[in-house]
Amino acid sequence: MDPLDALTEIAYLLERERSSRYKSKAFRTAGAAIAALDPAVLNDSVRLKAVPGIGDSTFKVIQQALAGEVPDYLARLRADNGPKPSELRGKLRGDLHSHSEWSDGQTPIDAMVAAALRLGHEYLALTDHSPRLTIARGLSAERLQEQLGVVSSFRDDGFTLLSGIECDINEDGTLDQSDEMLQKLDVVVASVHSKLKSDPAVMTKRMLGAIRNPHTDVLGHVTGRLVEGSRGTRPGSTFDAAAVFAACAERRVAVEINSRPERQDPPDDLIQVALDAGCLFSIDSDAHAPGQLSLLDYGAERAERMGVPAERIVTTWPLADLLAWTGRNG
Repeated sequence: MDPLDALTEIAYLLERERSSRYKSKAFRTAGAAIAALDPAVLNDSVRLKAVPGIGDSTFKVIQQALAGEVPDYLARLRADNGPKPSELRGKLRGDLHSHSEWSDGQTPIDAMVAAALRLGHEYLALTDHSPRLTIARGLSAERLQEQLGVVSSFRDDGFTLLSGIECDINEDGTLDQSDEMLQKLDVVVASVHSKLKSDPAVMTKRMLGAIRNPHTDVLGHVTGRLVEGSRGTRPGSTFDAAAVFAACAERRVAVEINSRPERQDPPDDLIQVALDAGCLFSIDSDAHAPGQLSLLDYGAERAERMGVPAERIVTTWPLADLLAWTGRNG
């Protein structure tokens, strides 16, 4: 197989399984190193090994690919590739929650777009973090304005990169970005990232404030819990779920089904409450690297198992319907 394809797929699958970012970066670096390499160098093992960015593992992958084999490293990753796509997964047209290196993502925007195209997405919302989340290099209004110019360059026939933000919900229920900037965006995901142990009444009031904000489209990872993974575990926040999801249904704010296996948020019991309340849903990857866009497989499997109707999942909607729902005209 083509060695560049092999290196790229390995990086993609390492990102999907949320492996160390240094591992996936090593394979992407090696791919960049050989992309414009003279074939004479690529096929000369001595000269190839001396190329900056080629290490022992990536060298072996390249050699096996050049020999017409599926590299061992790639074969192992393919064998353990998560759940098989569900029927619902095939109905998803896009993803409303993703990050790039502009905040705490691992790669440039173009790499996220390339992965979205590979998955057959019709649209992807770029939702880097807002200023309050300094640890994630949240975007100031000035940086967000600059990003809007970059996002617009990726709109083409058959695919649209939507402008967006994952906006922090402040403790008083307001959103962590100016109204002037929020009204310029295609999609706004509002999420709580701090003080998850707040009193339920306090957390409920905080979430209701964000839901009632006219700019909010999606309520992101609603409890903030972690159930597995390298970051450890933490319990989710507690709040009046009936009140929160009733407000989401009334305002037509979609409840995110976060596809990251370490989140599995909302829990099954809260998905049921949201279903009973008549909520819309958005199945999102919350991807921080290209390979993580395919985590939609996990979210779709959960939603299908919980009996969430496809027509109530906004990410199954055509782009025109989606933008009509968010109140933007694209």
